[in-house]
Amino acid sequence: MKIKIILINILIACTFINCKQETKNDATLKLITVEEMDSMLKMDQVQLIDVRTPKEYALGHIEGATNIDFNDDDFETLIKKIDKTKPIAVYCGSGGRSRRCANYMKEAGFKKIYDVDGGITEWKFKGKTVVR
Repeated sequence: MKIKIILINILIACTFINCKQETKNDATLKLITVEEMDSMLKMDQVQLIDVRTPKEYALGHIEGATNIDFNDDDFETLIKKIDKTKPIAVYCGSGGRSRRCANYMKEAGFKKIYDVDGGITEWKFKGKTVVR
């Protein structure tokens, strides 16, 4: 009988612990297409971050993008200055850095994060404009 009570208490404790962990981070992270990104930008619905190097950014970027180099020593400090409550979209050259950045942002408490599938390479391939 004591063993049953102990097992029930352990089961209840595990249930509460699991529920608490699931609600800890209610962020959404979504991989989006170039077309979805273009629509969001036209409706002014997202903060846009280019996580490539300043040199890559200078060669051409999506209009309205803020450049925060993912490999910069100050990356975490710069990202923390962005409003976490507003939707944010990130992109890089082809998707690797932006994926890592999006995962970091999710852990840092950003609420809605969009990662542009294929990065600026796919953006250009689809005929979208870039600015210098």
